[in-house]
Amino acid sequence: MTTEPSAPALSGMSARQWGVLLVLCGAIFLEGIDIGMLNVALPSIRTDLGLETGELQWVVSAYVLGYGGFMLLGGRAADLLGRRRMFVLALVVFLGFSGLGGFATESWMLLLSRFVTGVAAAFMTPAGLSIITTGFAEGPQRTKALLVYSGTGAAGFTVGLVAGGLLTSFGWRWVFFAPVVLAAVILLAALTVVPKGPRPERDGQRMDLAGSALLTTAIVLLVLGVERAPHAGTAVTAATIVGALSLLALFTVVERRIERRGGTPLIRLGILRSATLIRANVATMLFIGAFFSFQFLVVLYLQELRGWSTLTTSLVMLVTGLDVLLAPTLTPVLVARFGNARVIFGGLLSAVLAYALFLPVGAEWGYLAMLPSLLLVGFAFALAYGPLTISATENIAEQEQGLAGGLLYTSSQFGAALGLSTASAVNTAATHGTSPAALLEGYRTALWVPLTAVVLAAVVGAFGLRRRGAKAAAGESAVRESGHPGAPVPREAAVAPAALVPQSVPNSAHTPTG
Repeated sequence: MTTEPSAPALSGMSARQWGVLLVLCGAIFLEGIDIGMLNVALPSIRTDLGLETGELQWVVSAYVLGYGGFMLLGGRAADLLGRRRMFVLALVVFLGFSGLGGFATESWMLLLSRFVTGVAAAFMTPAGLSIITTGFAEGPQRTKALLVYSGTGAAGFTVGLVAGGLLTSFGWRWVFFAPVVLAAVILLAALTVVPKGPRPERDGQRMDLAGSALLTTAIVLLVLGVERAPHAGTAVTAATIVGALSLLALFTVVERRIERRGGTPLIRLGILRSATLIRANVATMLFIGAFFSFQFLVVLYLQELRGWSTLTTSLVMLVTGLDVLLAPTLTPVLVARFGNARVIFGGLLSAVLAYALFLPVGAEWGYLAMLPSLLLVGFAFALAYGPLTISATENIAEQEQGLAGGLLYTSSQFGAALGLSTASAVNTAATHGTSPAALLEGYRTALWVPLTAVVLAAVVGAFGLRRRGAKAAAGESAVRESGHPGAPVPREAAVAPAALVPQSVPNSAHTPTG
């Protein structure tokens, strides 16, 4: 007979665990704030360095290519070479190249800095996530840790929007220098707090270099094709994406051959047979794509049509960071009470309502008219993002936790690129002229992009509810057949009554290892 998981308690973690969690939260906050600050500093960078619009877009694209293209390789490297080691090394590179960006005097210097910083983040982020998923007991303890972690990352982006506006008033270079200070503090704390783990057992097996090269090139091309679609011709975009898909097909052939020979592939293709993992990654891709496209359109509306300043726009968007308060407090209680699947679905429905309410945006809307949508976006993030992270990593073997984290963050990054490029393309196509009415019509049309994406995410999430019902029915049937309610329930029904519900495991003291 199964027992309902109790609400996660703060006392379930040791002081060392809290220290490790704070360090990892600091790193994901750093990654979020770095992106947020850069976004609001772009106009100042363009003016100072004399960049064309196309060059300015590459400042963002360079980071996206490094981050999205190397994420899976970074996750696998954490599994094979050591999670703490990769986390610390990546943090050092992130610190150095972020600072170098502040000294850039030419566009190529800035682009190189952003690309390498993105690569460093691609190794740092899945390593940090896998330290949590392997170092905290599955169940309420890990759920609490992951919700705090994911909430901090989302808050970093929101805080970065405001901090970027403030720092840019003193000079855009401070947007690059400020993260260096934070990264240095996190690095010192990581060396002190995050314990060294045993060297991963590789049994003489080598890193899959051929698979790494194929997959990284394929993802870089895929992200490049999607990211640059609004600015490149249809033929170029199609050729880039076809090339990426061809490399992915070749990668699959190589990985299967390695598996048949008893080697260690970069990605064990069997992991992709997990319906829960696939559902979580697809929903995350659509959810994140919807958020970034919505945020992009709202910023354009406020600055281009309404003429609001960068700082004012940032303060308006600050309310979407509501999840930093709700993710570690309300969400664990809801997950313990209703399970991951229902909480995720509730978050996705909240996002649907948020984007639907913003569709009839007017030329003179005040802040109070926008507030319901912005609040619902923050609420949706609190309910959906953390539980999606849990779903994407639970029931995955410890030696593949880095890979699972890499898959999740690759989905997030690809979703962001896809959402931004689609919204930009639709907005451009629907805007006929430069009058306020023409601009408004373009925004209203493009706002259907985030709404459509999150509706699709909700449909994907609904399959988790269907499976939950099937598991529950199986358990009830077993009880009825036994003749009394206290009879044992089959393992498959008892262990996972819901497709996305984490197992209830005692909160034993368990020190994270790298």
